[in-house]
Amino acid sequence: MTIQFARADNDTCGDATGAVVVIDVIRAFTTAAFAFAAGAAEILLVSTVEEALALRDRFPGSYVMGEVDGLPVKGFDFSNSPGDLFGRDFQGARFIQRTSAGTQGVVRSIGAEPLLASSFVVAGATARFVRQLAPECVTFVVTGIYPPERDGDEDAACADYLAALLAGDAPDPTPFPQRVRNSAPGLIFADPAHPEFPAIDLGYATDLDRFDFAMLVERRDGLLVMRPVRV
Repeated sequence: MTIQFARADNDTCGDATGAVVVIDVIRAFTTAAFAFAAGAAEILLVSTVEEALALRDRFPGSYVMGEVDGLPVKGFDFSNSPGDLFGRDFQGARFIQRTSAGTQGVVRSIGAEPLLASSFVVAGATARFVRQLAPECVTFVVTGIYPPERDGDEDAACADYLAALLAGDAPDPTPFPQRVRNSAPGLIFADPAHPEFPAIDLGYATDLDRFDFAMLVERRDGLLVMRPVRV
């Protein structure tokens, strides 16, 4: 299995074909995993705030979650925070998610088949799912380079962990969450001077292999529909 890496900021993810795993650890695909763990049936992934709100009108009863520049969006039901969803019951619910990095990577990965989203909380299950598919090539898309001055190491760490698992290794898990905590967004979330970025979300984002499902994205009626797949 050949492993490649791409980025969402320069659209190299749009050139990737075959199996593609889009990674956003802080926080899009950690939050999405917590929504599924709370019982959500599916999450529609979109690029813009306007698309998200329009889909809520189209699908009454749906919940909209996400952020712009990491901050809550007026009119959304939830921010991009796993802490907002922890312990709640969303059995059978549909969510709509828009974020500045993670969902952009999914939208731009136009040549992917299959397409998955991942973070550390579902990393082990993602690797098992990909191994079952046995693709000739898998591309990991690092999305956390938004804003441009960030290097996305929190997502690169997850990609490196997934690559090690797919290679059949049993990597020491300790260094990978530490890279998340040392990353630019990790330092912001750990800083009490930024209460708008809750430290509890950093703890959730580094909870390695918390859930036993992968997150598969399918194209359906012009929509990008993500659902959990138990592995």
